[in-house]
Amino acid sequence: MTAPLPLLIFGYGNPSRGDDALGPLLLEYLETLKLPHVEFLTDFQLQVEHALDLKNREKVLFIDASVSCTAPYAFTRLHARKDTNYTSHAMTPMAVLHTYRELYGNPPPAYLLEVRGERFELGEPLSSEAASNLEASLDLLRKLYSETHLPEWEQFINHE
Repeated sequence: MTAPLPLLIFGYGNPSRGDDALGPLLLEYLETLKLPHVEFLTDFQLQVEHALDLKNREKVLFIDASVSCTAPYAFTRLHARKDTNYTSHAMTPMAVLHTYRELYGNPPPAYLLEVRGERFELGEPLSSEAASNLEASLDLLRKLYSETHLPEWEQFINHE
């Protein structure tokens, strides 16, 4: 078994639900760049088992579509926080970090890129607004990847 790569980028969402595809679509693009030292992971939603994927990482970036963030995106630093949901399905990234902390100790530094989406109906294509927000997000992701140290990532935070 090989050691995990230092940076995990986790894009999640349902590609069959219009703009909910933003996380997986951004990962598809990033994978074409063949970035060294980065592992990509995608799923429909976060679950408790994803805490295992954070082990031995230097940094984690979660990417998801959002109807509540301002366009084109929100980039935040995450902190472990217990989820108030009564189910282990559809966890927040903060709840995944909390699960990690409960099992293994302090989680790696983690960030969330929320990309503004407009339409999430089953069978819908990506909206033109979301496509534009996706392009703006790609610019941010290129900058983040070129900056490997945490203080440099902190300068891009635009939402707390």
